[in-house]
Amino acid sequence: MFEQDINGASPPEISIVSTMYRSRPFLEKFLSETLEVVASMECSDFEILLVNDGSPDDSLDYALECKKNIPQLVIIDLSRNFGHHYAMRAGLQHARGNLVFLIDCDLEVPPSVLIALHKKLCDSGCDMVYGYQEVRKGGWFERISGGVFWRGFNFLSDIKIPENMTTERLMTRRFVDALLQMGDRNLFLGGMMSWTGFDQIGIPVGKKQREGPSTYTLLRRIGLMVNAVSSFSSQPLVWLFNVGITITLSSFLYVFYLVIRKLFFDDSLIGFTSIMALITLSLGVLTTAIGVVGIYLGKVYNQVQERPNYIVKDIYR
Repeated sequence: MFEQDINGASPPEISIVSTMYRSRPFLEKFLSETLEVVASMECSDFEILLVNDGSPDDSLDYALECKKNIPQLVIIDLSRNFGHHYAMRAGLQHARGNLVFLIDCDLEVPPSVLIALHKKLCDSGCDMVYGYQEVRKGGWFERISGGVFWRGFNFLSDIKIPENMTTERLMTRRFVDALLQMGDRNLFLGGMMSWTGFDQIGIPVGKKQREGPSTYTLLRRIGLMVNAVSSFSSQPLVWLFNVGITITLSSFLYVFYLVIRKLFFDDSLIGFTSIMALITLSLGVLTTAIGVVGIYLGKVYNQVQERPNYIVKDIYR
């Protein structure tokens, strides 16, 4: 796809892609370590793409200042905050390298992981090498919520994703091109990358605690879970159908039981409390079902609108 750039030159050997959102405290060290890594790999033909995802701090201004001394730095400035996955897609879309290295700039995983990923990719001949945590970082809540997310997704989805994957991964050009062919408007890149196929290999990486608060709050994690499952699986709809059938059959059996009691034992209406409980349960299930169907209809609505995943305001090359 990028055999030659707009000036007719060969594409860089590797593109390093990251996103910026409240990233100013990390950028200086991230850029410094990244340059050290590519130098240690004796790679002189590279580019570093930073996608500004509507960051409210001065990340963009600092990156533009750094560009004066780092000619390989490319800055993609989005028109507003579109979200982490949409910003990463923007970076992948504009990356020109034969290899593309995706990494978060918050230094939870150091840029030096590129060396191990590159060696594994070259030795194995695969199309994508991703990092994963053998033991999740953080406190008990972060570890439990992260485990619930991955297990819940794999339980509900038709696409299975290795648990505890990190953002950091190295991809070949053909893998990136295939990934970008997907026309999803509701992005969950972890699932999309697994769905794309090709040969993928994971290696364990160390991930330390981020300095400062994480931008992924509990509500954002829940939103990501809902978006991920509803984008890659119709299982919740199937389960709702099964639950509905079960409740309907149970209701018919209970009505039959009441009729038998009336005919043979001349009982008056019995079990008012249990009847009300069943009605309440049925209403709860019905309301939940309508909500789940609404989520899927919302996904369809977003898809058929065919709005772009992001809008680029400026590109600084």
